[in-house]
Amino acid sequence: MAFARILASVLLLVLILPASALADDDDAQRAWRGTRSGEFLPFARLAEIALGQFPGRIVEAELDDDDGRIIYEIKILQRNGRVLEVEIDARTGRILDVDEDD
Repeated sequence: MAFARILASVLLLVLILPASALADDDDAQRAWRGTRSGEFLPFARLAEIALGQFPGRIVEAELDDDDGRIIYEIKILQRNGRVLEVEIDARTGRILDVDEDD
């Protein structure tokens, strides 16, 4: 069952993001391993959290190490044309920072 959830999350990530927006292969492998091991929340859940607070369309996502904390930087295109960069903790789903992207 857990494998099916992980697979669904990875497939959702591929469907949500354009190919050019996907992180490099190392980040993708790291995300897959972290989700599979339970270290990270599934990306689908993190995307749901981010979009629940900031409705729009995810146009880019990147896994990053920020001072030892694993985060996703998720860029969301809002209906008004603004792009927000939402930093979310990959382990807890807590939104850490929101900035308007230049």
